[in-house]
Amino acid sequence: MHIPGTVLTTLALCLLPCLPAYAEQSTPADVQAIEQVIESFRTSLINKDKPTYMSLFFSDRPEDIGWQFVSEDRRLADIRTAKPDAIKARKIPSNNFISLIDEAVATAEPREDKFFNTKIETDGDVASVSFDYSFHANGVKGNWGREMWQLVRTEQGWKIFSVIYSIRDKRSSAES
Repeated sequence: MHIPGTVLTTLALCLLPCLPAYAEQSTPADVQAIEQVIESFRTSLINKDKPTYMSLFFSDRPEDIGWQFVSEDRRLADIRTAKPDAIKARKIPSNNFISLIDEAVATAEPREDKFFNTKIETDGDVASVSFDYSFHANGVKGNWGREMWQLVRTEQGWKIFSVIYSIRDKRSSAES
């Protein structure tokens, strides 16, 4: 049986949208550059280096950068004993990426975020980063959880576009 070429071409074009799309694979250089953003974030808090910290973000305006926490259930239940209207994920405009560095700079005590189990996914233009974290003030672990960032690659390099994170603390049901 002979199928004319135009029929095969038409059939191939019809099937093309059904095939899975494959994003460009990340390069070691992209992953290394993103790892450097993570390390610069970490060390800028330790060193109270606001200019370096601010350079890591897509914008210097809090309203342009997603920044959201979610309370773990046991922690939230404890908070509700004093504040019954507390919710898991409340948008608090004063809780943003700038307030984090401003608080670190304003206090004499050391501040540090520690990151573990880091996973980076990128196609070379956009990236997602996830990791477990613990936040330490004056050497004492205050809270911990899971954090996820979205980054975009700009002409100035990789920039953080959004941050979401869970919060667990001494009120939480289990420490990790």
